[in-house]
Amino acid sequence: MVICVILLALVSIATIFSTTYLQYDSGSYSATIMQIAWFAVGAVAAAVVMQLDRETLYHFAPAAYGLGLILLVLVLIFYDRELAVSNGAHSWITIGPLSLQPSELMKVAYIIMMAYLVQGYNDEGRRVGVEDMSIVERVKFDGRFLLKLTLWTMPPVALIIAQNDLGTTLVFLMMFIGIIFVSGITWYIILPAFIFFAVIALVLIILVVYQRDLLYYLGFQDYQFARIDSWLNPFGNSANESYQLAQSLKAIGSGGILGKGLGQFQVHVPVRESDMIFSTIGENFGFIGASFVVLLYFILIFQMISVAFRAHDAFYASMVSGVVMMFAFHIVENIGMSIGLLPLTGIPLPLISAGGTALITSMISIGLILSIKYNEGLEESQLTKNPVVRAIRWINRLIPRQILDKLT
Repeated sequence: MVICVILLALVSIATIFSTTYLQYDSGSYSATIMQIAWFAVGAVAAAVVMQLDRETLYHFAPAAYGLGLILLVLVLIFYDRELAVSNGAHSWITIGPLSLQPSELMKVAYIIMMAYLVQGYNDEGRRVGVEDMSIVERVKFDGRFLLKLTLWTMPPVALIIAQNDLGTTLVFLMMFIGIIFVSGITWYIILPAFIFFAVIALVLIILVVYQRDLLYYLGFQDYQFARIDSWLNPFGNSANESYQLAQSLKAIGSGGILGKGLGQFQVHVPVRESDMIFSTIGENFGFIGASFVVLLYFILIFQMISVAFRAHDAFYASMVSGVVMMFAFHIVENIGMSIGLLPLTGIPLPLISAGGTALITSMISIGLILSIKYNEGLEESQLTKNPVVRAIRWINRLIPRQILDKLT
């Protein structure tokens, strides 16, 4: 897993150098240096998280979730006005030269909070003898838990919707679905729920095509419809909203099998160092290079899933499932939108796209998975000597457990 991350980091640095230094001939290494710095910060964050044992991480989940919600509220008040004008989303807080996207950090907090709830559900199930319940009793028991998961999912999703960030909202929904599948909830609930939401998705697609006025009434905006229109017809209006996708398709196609080499660009693609970075990979490194990146992601996801199967623990299994769904959706959506298979959403490519908060979030998520193996077999006496563990456990003691137990 670490080797895959290192190779993806090298691809990221080379691609950003190619895009920002060689393409624009700016003579500045600032974007490349900044990406290297973010990788360094992310590596430190992953190393810190990796040291947290299961119990410490489990009890820290509510504090992380609460802190994440506070940041999501703050960004609605102190969001960067210039970025909001340029992309329509109120998702960033600017502090000096740095921009922070709290919704990215909330992904990690949400994952471990959902894992916390799943562990509680499994503990209660063993206590009341869920395996001996009738179908009706099991549906009632699991239905109450699904409602609880939904209620804990609604606050971050509502706050992110208020930021006009549809892409991140979809990521949270995918993580929610992934965690439900491994939580132990009966298929008597999961299957009807899946059919229900599939029908809703179909209805939304029909409304987008035939009845947009209703969606406008529900809060959808012009730029969201523009992304769908550009997806359906990328070359229909290349001077406006379809330009980005049309240029991405041209860039990837022009790369051929082996690519043109670093800094060799013939097609201009907006934000090709971040959201559309896969078009840069395709143009510079060709089909071979792009396939290599996809292979690295496949190996990384496979290794994550292998950890989940070996965990034999509801908390760890749910945590890994959330991380897998987060990475998988980012990868599929970003590459899919770059090659015209999916609508544009502004979702970055994990561990490759330029951007500090998203990169650190990905590295922390890797650290969560590595913590499972790192802490295996460690004695309590060894854990208590770790200053990171002691600090987090001190924070955990500040959490009002009696109130939390009633909420969860």
